[in-house]
Amino acid sequence: MKKKNANRCSDVLELIHTDICGPFPTPSWNGQQYFITFIDDYSRYGYLYLIHEKSQSLDVFKNFKAEVENQLSKKIKAVRSDRGGEYYGRYDGSGEQHPGPFAKYLMECGIVPQYTMPGTPSQNGVVERRNRTLKDMVRSMISHSTLPESFWGEAIKTTVYILNRVPSKAVAKTPYELWTSKKPSIRHLHIWGCPAEARPYKPNEKKLDSRTVSCYFVGYSKRSRGFKFYDPSTRSFFETGNAKFIEDVELSGREPLRKVVFEEEFVNIPIITTGHGHIMFNDTIQNVQSITGIQDTPEIPPTQVMELIQVHQEVTQQPQEPQVQVPLRRSTRERRSTISDDYVVYLQEHEFDMGLEDDPISVSQVKQSSDSEKWIEAMKDEMKSMKDNGVWDLVELPKGVKPIGCKWIFKTKRDSKGNIVRYKACLVAKGFTQKEGIDYRETFSPVSSKDSFRIIMALVAHYDLELHQMDVKIAFLNGNIDETIYMVQPENFESNDSKQLVCKLKRSIYGLKQASRQWYRKFDQVITSFGFKENTVEQCIYLKFSVSKFIILVLYVDDILLASSDVGLLHETKRFLSSKFDMKDLGNASFVLGIQIHRDRSRGILGLSQKAYIDKVLSRFGMSNCAPEDTPVAKGDKFSLHQCPKNELEKKDMERFPYASAVGSLMYAQVCTRPNIAYIVGMLGKYLSNSGMDHWKKAKRVMRYLQRTKDCMLTYRRSSHLEIVGYSDSDFAGCLDSRRSTSGYIFMLAGGAVSWKSVKQTLIASSTMEAEFIACYEASNHGIWLRNFVTQLRIVDGIEKLLRINYDNKAAELYSKNNRSSSKSKHIDIKFLVVKERVQSLQVSIEHVSTNSMIVDPLTKGLPPKVYHEHVTHMGVVHIDDMLE
Repeated sequence: MKKKNANRCSDVLELIHTDICGPFPTPSWNGQQYFITFIDDYSRYGYLYLIHEKSQSLDVFKNFKAEVENQLSKKIKAVRSDRGGEYYGRYDGSGEQHPGPFAKYLMECGIVPQYTMPGTPSQNGVVERRNRTLKDMVRSMISHSTLPESFWGEAIKTTVYILNRVPSKAVAKTPYELWTSKKPSIRHLHIWGCPAEARPYKPNEKKLDSRTVSCYFVGYSKRSRGFKFYDPSTRSFFETGNAKFIEDVELSGREPLRKVVFEEEFVNIPIITTGHGHIMFNDTIQNVQSITGIQDTPEIPPTQVMELIQVHQEVTQQPQEPQVQVPLRRSTRERRSTISDDYVVYLQEHEFDMGLEDDPISVSQVKQSSDSEKWIEAMKDEMKSMKDNGVWDLVELPKGVKPIGCKWIFKTKRDSKGNIVRYKACLVAKGFTQKEGIDYRETFSPVSSKDSFRIIMALVAHYDLELHQMDVKIAFLNGNIDETIYMVQPENFESNDSKQLVCKLKRSIYGLKQASRQWYRKFDQVITSFGFKENTVEQCIYLKFSVSKFIILVLYVDDILLASSDVGLLHETKRFLSSKFDMKDLGNASFVLGIQIHRDRSRGILGLSQKAYIDKVLSRFGMSNCAPEDTPVAKGDKFSLHQCPKNELEKKDMERFPYASAVGSLMYAQVCTRPNIAYIVGMLGKYLSNSGMDHWKKAKRVMRYLQRTKDCMLTYRRSSHLEIVGYSDSDFAGCLDSRRSTSGYIFMLAGGAVSWKSVKQTLIASSTMEAEFIACYEASNHGIWLRNFVTQLRIVDGIEKLLRINYDNKAAELYSKNNRSSSKSKHIDIKFLVVKERVQSLQVSIEHVSTNSMIVDPLTKGLPPKVYHEHVTHMGVVHIDDMLE
């Protein structure tokens, strides 16, 4: 096809090309997700603005027009764009155009609008090609620096600055010279994202204060002759002309690289004990130190050993001087975990809602924070809630009684895109000082399981239910306490005239051992009085029927999900809850427990995604830019005690790696939405207390796999036949240490997995038949529980029929249906004969399927990539683009 000749304008502002690009999946530092460009046709000089919404296009064009027309003393004559609604306007049913605000403004100003034909972006090729160049440059700049993706806004502004000053084939001179009639200088250009030592302006600087700060170069001053830097220690930007740029970094050289701390991130992981303050990421060792920035010669050793593990995102720099290693002062006493490994999942589950790890951890840090006013306001709101709810009375402390302590906990609440939506200060009691039998008696409080949550999500997709979310403010303050408890006054809010008094608690507060239980009892009493009945199989799940309408309520601590077949019943329940508790109505549920909910109601599809959580995990362990993997575990990979450290020296060496934290982080993703990594996460979890280098490498492989599949989600679809179907499988003697087999099961509903498990068997099986039969016992146990739970919901027709469990071992199927016993199977424990009884009593139906249809295979062994991907897709774990097709 013959290329058309372009008619170039003869002067500036005769024609302006414009286009909007976005949304970007990661918002910029200030939350923008789009950018708009204006390119002059004659000079190719470009302007770029970051915007939050496309509707801002007219406002930025007005600013652009006012600036360029005033500076050049010329008028814009024409603007060329595509036919997007923000430029072109809308058509009605008769085909007549209704100009939008942008088009109307051009007509008012006498500017001729030029529009491309539908489907022909080449007619506005100048700006389309420029946007592609900008994105290519930004992608390269981000990948070759260690700044996070949220800095793309600063990077793209820098690319426009550079392109305006360098020559191209399109014009004879640089755009800057054609635009300003002056030749540009490029002597001041530097590598974007490089480390720097800069001296900011400090009017109150003292004589002994540090003159420079370690920072990163992120752009050029717009209105001054200087540079723009990012200071990771204060998480802020500043401009200055006094700086030394450290650009002699070889990314592909053979010389060893030295780590430079970029940003500290504190993660409270009580299940890990560090040895020498070393943490290794990407197979490179770094020293954990208590200062931020570029450190050539550390002079001041840390003054204290923090109990928090410091995890760093790093940049690399060639060594200029030998690194001086300053040993941390540490007790030689062996430190034992205060919290057992059984609580790993619980800790990880709540960690997502704890905000970024640089939230203040004390009142003194709040006062020094750049957001101190917002934090103090949050503290005042919390104290107001305490007063409004009559949580305590100030009294004199009785003799012989010791009050419990309290402290402030600070966290930022973020939405699914990582934007801060709320600064929260929570006053918590130091419950660890309570004494059983005096300050508390019973502490157990139920919580709904992830299985029940996923089942309800599947039902929401199938029946197209309304799904809303509410949050109970200060939930625990609603519970009454039965014991007499005294607490010291909160820090920073002590009564001036009665500092010697203490708080006599009348209601439970966060931190008390019985607080969660008291809240649950209060909520259960209130909601059942409104006609709701609790599911007898799964607590914290409530159901209410009103004629042919129904509503399901899921309580997860202070988060409430409401799924209803009727909007009126939904809002009636909301009004009731708001009349009884201080509630926050979040509308349509979109982000629950770190899980993002996507819905396409027209097609009956619902997807559960943990992309934000996975990005956070990858960032924490320095894997944000890691190379992706096809599978989380390779076919034939085995684990054994022989891979564990063999002496104390190797154990000390492994203390540099946050292995237990990594496995715990992976576990929460597996528990919520990723059944396909259950096998490998279970295997890695066996070596939490004695992990070796091979185990650490396998854990990193899982993170690389999540990097590849972070845009995948667990999906449920409307189906013609709603039925719970199970799959059970086992390997044979896969554990090299005990020769026990690994059982795996998965249950499907509405096209997606709702329950799964991968676990090592308790018996040693002498044949594949025995191993498969033992696995079927676990599957049938859980399958009957699932069916009973759904039956209690009373909304699924035909759920009480036979529970179908599929597996691919013919001998196991025949054994389960045969009344005769065999000498080869007598040693199997009696409890596994329960499966045969369930088959004979028509509770369970055992069906044989081919190995190719056994989607539970990834839960028992490593598989080739092609087979693995097919099984994962059949589990309902698909890419978001595939879901929306």
